[in-house]
Amino acid sequence: MRIAFLDSGLGGLTVLSAAMRELPQEDFLFFADTLHVPYGTKAKEDVKSYIHQAMDTIMQEEVKAVVVACNTATSLAITDLRKKYPIPVIGMEPAVKPAVEISRLSGKRILVLATPLTLKESKYKDLVRRVDSEHIVDSLPMPELVEYCEDLNFDVQIMSAYFTKKFEAFDMNEYGTIVLGCTHYPFYKKILSNLLPEHIRIIDGSRGTVNRLIQVLDDHHLRSSRGHQHVKLLNSSHSAEYTEKMKEALSIYRSME
Repeated sequence: MRIAFLDSGLGGLTVLSAAMRELPQEDFLFFADTLHVPYGTKAKEDVKSYIHQAMDTIMQEEVKAVVVACNTATSLAITDLRKKYPIPVIGMEPAVKPAVEISRLSGKRILVLATPLTLKESKYKDLVRRVDSEHIVDSLPMPELVEYCEDLNFDVQIMSAYFTKKFEAFDMNEYGTIVLGCTHYPFYKKILSNLLPEHIRIIDGSRGTVNRLIQVLDDHHLRSSRGHQHVKLLNSSHSAEYTEKMKEALSIYRSME
């Protein structure tokens, strides 16, 4: 039985990679909803429908748990998914809480980078309201970044120019932490690290999500000791070309870690 990961495209591979590092005796399935990528710029009800279609496809496979490796999908559908499906479903959220804990020490502000749909949703707003008592969290939508990632565009010059323009309204010396609130965005962590002031820490939700996955597997006695880190790659377009792109993207990201 495999652990499944669901995303609209390549972004969830960053969470899969973290799981592969922590769970060496598991096998995995990764499903990219390529017919509908990106989720973060589309209508809410449409995206909800796409997520349920994707989950129905995943459930035809032999899986024991599903990680919704997408902040947008989690914010829109995680409650319904947990009610509908008989296996554990683990979601993720932008790492705002650990960022606030970090900023208590630094005294600096936090900037959350995410898709427009994630930032609009009540789940994100409630999270910020719950943990940001000092009102130090700012948000910046980056709708284009998913497309760059899907094109495997990691050109340092192009991406540095993109980020510089996006940040031009912000005094980055006021910020101590950047939260990558979309699973596609960690592909750009190295470029961001080289671009931003040295004091800024860049974090994402992958580690917390994988820690939660491990806890849930243990609670349900679902941990494996016989897996070999085999990854089955599926996409809703049934595209062999995209499968090769997923392999390439996973290899690129694992070489960055």
